[in-house]
Amino acid sequence: MHGQPFHPNPLYQLIPVAIILVVLALRFRRLSRERPLKIERLWIVPALYVLIAGFTFWRIPPAPMTWAIAAAALLAGAALGWQRGRMMRITVNPETHEISQKGSLAAMAFILVLVLVRSLARNAETLGIPGMHFDVMAMTDVLIAFALGMLTMQRVEMFLRARRLLGEARAA
Repeated sequence: MHGQPFHPNPLYQLIPVAIILVVLALRFRRLSRERPLKIERLWIVPALYVLIAGFTFWRIPPAPMTWAIAAAALLAGAALGWQRGRMMRITVNPETHEISQKGSLAAMAFILVLVLVRSLARNAETLGIPGMHFDVMAMTDVLIAFALGMLTMQRVEMFLRARRLLGEARAA
């Protein structure tokens, strides 16, 4: 019902911003480096997240309307995850056939936009948008479904593309 309480000390607003900026700076620095991509391990994160999401929904089942919104969020997350996966640069060494990935600036900007949208939604009441109220449990369920779709489809897209590139490198 109530948004985040306003605190007169500006440090309370600056600390989260500083943390986000430090994390983004570290991620931007890592974008320029190629990292090995083990396609046989891409299933691990989605599988763990399926277990977490499944346990969460089993323990406290969402209301029927929240199920519908969560299903839509799952589909939206899947579409955005596929797009984010397409933004990742994947290369295959033609001699060793080792697969590597390199994050893209567009993929990082994509995540930054998602964080900003979530932050705006979370602070809707604080920003003075009248009549805005969020059910925290429902919002959490929807975000879990969204993240599940995004994490899973990003890795599916990366797996399919890496396998295709590896096949092309082996055929050449």
